[in-house]
Order: sequence, then structure tokens, then C-alpha cells
Amino acid sequence: MQFTFSTAAVAAVLLGSVSAFPRPFARRAAVSGAAEGFAQGVTGGGDAAAVTPTTTDELVSYLGDDSPRVIILDREFDFTGTEGTETSSGCAPWGTGSACQIAINKNDWCTNYQPDAPTVSSITYDKAGELGITVASDKTLIGEGSNGVIKGKGLRMVNGVSNIIIQNIHVTEINPQYVWGGDAITIDGADQIWIDHVKTSRIGRQHIVLGEDASNRVTISNSEIDGQTDWSATCDGNHYWGLYFTGSNDMVTLKGNYIHHTSGRSPKVGGNTLLHAVNNYFGPSSDHQFEVGSGAYVLAEGNVIESVGTPVQDPVEGQLFTADDGSACSASLGRNCVANSVTNSGTFSGANTDFLANFSGKNIASAEAASAVDSSQAGFGKI
Repeated sequence: MQFTFSTAAVAAVLLGSVSAFPRPFARRAAVSGAAEGFAQGVTGGGDAAAVTPTTTDELVSYLGDDSPRVIILDREFDFTGTEGTETSSGCAPWGTGSACQIAINKNDWCTNYQPDAPTVSSITYDKAGELGITVASDKTLIGEGSNGVIKGKGLRMVNGVSNIIIQNIHVTEINPQYVWGGDAITIDGADQIWIDHVKTSRIGRQHIVLGEDASNRVTISNSEIDGQTDWSATCDGNHYWGLYFTGSNDMVTLKGNYIHHTSGRSPKVGGNTLLHAVNNYFGPSSDHQFEVGSGAYVLAEGNVIESVGTPVQDPVEGQLFTADDGSACSASLGRNCVANSVTNSGTFSGANTDFLANFSGKNIASAEAASAVDSSQAGFGKI
């Protein structure tokens, strides 16, 4: 007996067969894991239907509107050239060699702070990098696999926004040769912000910066701050402007991150900021990592510090405790402290425990032994 099938019938059978099996390439619209530490409980866009922008304009619109959003990035969004270029004067405070960053004279910075530096008469830079994309409250931004890249422009969470999750994206190529060329992630006067499995690379100014206004609860976890660059303020391929936490009454959990090839301010802490730095991998670094300025309260435990010439810059003007494995943390954290691991590096030491009482009653990240820290699991495309 001979059977014949129409094309439509064959297609229906095949589609029916496919639907009977799992869909391994189905789009992931759910957050992986949950925030630890100060931003614990953040929900972002919650169970809002996922949207997938296809243009830079759509991405800007979704991030900035008033609706709760779950936004999936499945491609690179290239903002370079979208706002044209700007030409201005500048200066070269760190030298005129090809590996040195030069500075845009933004807000007369060169004029006011570097009056003796060689002047640069003409700098042409990409305007899109100057100011990040505005992110409104109740947003989740998730990269799909290794596809979620934002090039040439950062993200900006300011002026009272709250409840935001940024996960598994890469922010890169923001005027990397120019100081004041732009920041990757800006948080200023915000609350309940979780940055997770994010990579930042080749940035003009700060990789992550918390501004002057209070950012009450921030968790930065499992992310990669990649300081490798062709231009730096130290002219050595190691970026100087890393993590800048000097807002007013900020609370920052910094856990499980890989911070490497920097030469300073990674992090710089001040302004009455309470920082819990736990289970991070710092290094290599060509100069220093921590700057503990006036008003800073820093607990560093369970971190790996490898090939860092100066783990903490002198003088320490704030309060720093580089935890051992003793009981100093037990009253405030509900557990013993976890010792750091310091190898092939300078001294990392701070013995002030008076401020640990500031952790009481707050959400505190867990801590593993430093030997369990695995830098290869931090960053974009790792979940």
C-alpha cells in the first residue's frame, strides 16, 4: 500500500514531535539566584512579561519607562555614533605617551585641578558615552548567554529609583582613552540595586560609581571588573578608576567579584559608606586596590589578594577590619569572621572593629573560606 502526505501534514507531524521534547534554546526570562547582603529581597521587574528589544531606541525606552519590566538582551547594542561626537580641549596629567589616558576638560576639571599639566588642544570623543542610559524603578535587565552586550554607553540609576536587577551583561568601549569619557554603571540616590554576573571593560572613567546621594542598599556580586586597557592614568595597561563608593550613608555588599588589572581605586571608599567586601578575587594589580577615606567603614573577609603590590593605600583615614578567622564578627554578623588570603602582595591589615556594630540587624552575605573563591565563575556569560 502506498501512502502520500501533503507538505502541510508533514510539517504538522514534525512540529508535534518537536513540541514533545524540551526546548533547550528557549529564552530565559527569569533571574538566576537571588541577591545576598544589603540588597537581599530585590525583585526588579518581578513576573512582568519579558520583552526583547531589537534597537538601541527600544532598549532606552524599556529601561526608562514607568512600567515594571523584564528586559532580555539577546544581541549587542552599539551606541557608538548614535549621538554624534564632541570636540573639546583637555590635558595630559599623567604623561603624553601612547599608553597614557588624557583627560577631557569636563566642568573645567583640567583648568581647576591640573593647571600645570600639558594641555591638549583638541579631543574628539563619542558623546553617547558621557551619560548612561536612565534605568527606572522595578526593572530586570538580563543578558541571554553571552549575547547581552551594551557598547559605548553605560547604565544610570539615580534620583530615587529602586528595585533594579542587572544580570549577565557586558558594558564596554566607553571612550576608554579619555578620562571623563563616561562611566559603566552609575548609582546615585537609589535603593535595592543588585548588579550580578556583569562584566565591565575598557571604560573611560569609573567602572562602577556611587554618587553623592545615599544609595541605601546595593549588592554587587559575581561580576568582573576588567581593567585591561590600551590607555590608563598609570600608563601601564592597568585601569585606575575602578570602583568609587563615596556617597552618603551607602551600604554596599561586594561579594564574589573578580577585580583585576587595575592600578587604584578598586574600591575607593568614603562618605560614611558601609562596605562588606567578601569572597572577592583582587589582582593582579600594578599599584593599589583599597582606598579607605574619611568616613569609610570597611569589613574585608574571605577575599583572595594575589599579586597586588599595595592592597590598601596609606593613609587609612576611615575604619578597616581585615578579618581573621576569629570571633570578632560574631556579635554583629551572627558568625565568625573569615580570614583573607594574601599572596605575592603587600600587607593587607586593618584592626578596627568598633564599626562592626553597624552591621547588626542588616542582611549580611554569607562567607566561604578564601580557598573556595574561584575567579573563573565571575562575570558575564557564566550563568
